Amino acid sequence: MTKVGIIGIGITNFGELWDKSYRDLITEAGAKAIIDAGIEGKEIDAIYGGSMTPGLLIGQEHIGALIADYAGLIGIPATRVEAACASGGLALRQAYLSIKSGVNDIVVAGGVEKMTDVTTSTATVALGGAADQEWEVFHGATFPALYALMARRHMLEYGTTEEQMGMVAVKNHHNGSLNPNAQFQFEITLDKVMSSAPIARPLKLLDCSPITDGAAVVILASEKTAKKLSKDPIWITGSGQASDTLALHERKSLSKTEATIKAAQQAYKIANVTPKDIDFAEVHDCFTIAEIMAIEALDFCKLGEGGKMTENGDTALNGRIPINTSGGLKAKGHPVGATGIAQAVEAVLQLRGKANKRQVKGAEIGLIHNVGGSGATSVIHILSR
Repeated sequence: MTKVGIIGIGITNFGELWDKSYRDLITEAGAKAIIDAGIEGKEIDAIYGGSMTPGLLIGQEHIGALIADYAGLIGIPATRVEAACASGGLALRQAYLSIKSGVNDIVVAGGVEKMTDVTTSTATVALGGAADQEWEVFHGATFPALYALMARRHMLEYGTTEEQMGMVAVKNHHNGSLNPNAQFQFEITLDKVMSSAPIARPLKLLDCSPITDGAAVVILASEKTAKKLSKDPIWITGSGQASDTLALHERKSLSKTEATIKAAQQAYKIANVTPKDIDFAEVHDCFTIAEIMAIEALDFCKLGEGGKMTENGDTALNGRIPINTSGGLKAKGHPVGATGIAQAVEAVLQLRGKANKRQVKGAEIGLIHNVGGSGATSVIHILSR
């Protein structure tokens, strides 16, 4: 089967973008990707767009047709993909598989969400749809509460500390301060994290990712076409996806994410690499404990050692394996449908050597990890030069 390369990327600023609509965002990111790829658009065979909950947030469904319409690509098959906060990552996977299968040659994978035009309570209700409505949300469990349960269990089993979780936020804000597209382009201190308002103990305000507007787009092509159109295509060498129970109480463990473990094993096998071969990773840090659990599930360290790995500086920009060079969801922002594609954009920039002040030296292989809900869906891709 053909190799699949990324030949174009586009991303908007992330943040509270009150002067831009949902349509504006996806059109801006798409136009940037088409220009970056050096194509006109008529060559595109299909579109996959990740968006979690536009119906509740902006009153708009039928997103596939909307994207094709405002991208000037009427007539091209366009499909909305939904997997909660992993919608973008799954859109990328669907685009990848459509080329691997031989059905399509050039495909757009995008993600978009407009979240800040509604009240926080409305956004909370919308995001709650990624959890189990009957067994969790109905009884008052928000996502901070669910991740707090996981954090508590992780602390109990492995001795992970609140300070180690806070160090994730400090690191990611440092990286975000170097990213011109990030929502939070400023640094914070550990004292600032520790003294921030409690949300769901042990998680505090600065342990949590923000509500964000934004869009990102990548353009994929088959090996022959990618080599023809691009001087430096970035190859998707591995892809994996797995699921877990929707509700936390049904899982075997609260301290590890089984879906990520399984998806990572698939991706590593397809790419024919090991965790030691990965030079950097963008992981799903919707809460600081989520990054710690992610680096364990991805086998960058043993279970229970994610906090210590962070504390030792192994995940910093100059560390053994830099994690979330973009600033992650914590500082870059988390427009849920766009997050997985934004991770791919960062990986491409790193592998092109174009990440400027946050560039990882000698980056050859990167991993991106996108999660839906509290871990019920996990999508992983491995990219290389």
